[in-house]
Amino acid sequence: MIMTAIRYYCLGVHALVAFIGKSVSYLMPILAFVVAFEVFCRYVLSHPTVWAHDTALFLFGYIAALGGAYVQQQRAHINVDILYNKVSPRMRSLFNMVSFILALFFVLLVCKMSIGKFEEALKFNYRRQSEWAPHMHHYWLMMSVASGLLALQLVSDWVEECYHLLTGKQLLPENIRHTEEHA
Repeated sequence: MIMTAIRYYCLGVHALVAFIGKSVSYLMPILAFVVAFEVFCRYVLSHPTVWAHDTALFLFGYIAALGGAYVQQQRAHINVDILYNKVSPRMRSLFNMVSFILALFFVLLVCKMSIGKFEEALKFNYRRQSEWAPHMHHYWLMMSVASGLLALQLVSDWVEECYHLLTGKQLLPENIRHTEEHA
């Protein structure tokens, strides 16, 4: 019964993270268009926009932050493999569990700080210090969501690694799991 609930939690997190990660990838062509449009306006028309720089910064921030949990799910973050590849799969699970706990601590701090910054940005009407001066609250809300999403993924990954460490088996089917292979 409890294992079924844990599996459903991991599957639910996996589906949510995959949906958001793949969805946010559609912002990349928009970012490329904004940058290209600004270059065209600046160098061809000699009339730069006031909004393109801020928009590009926000889009890049959204792509990077909201895509972070998906990158974690796919185990595509940079890894130091010198020792990691020389140990058994169970020992790798132990290494992963330790690094996921450390990452979770950091991500929860980011989430807490982002929520505080979001509330502060709303209260004091924070804006970017630029000619266009767009509001900042949406960025801090996105950072809160992104760090919360990454925290959910890290907990799911930790549970999967814990299950693998204890049983030697995978918690989720191979076609659902991330791309990293456990032997």
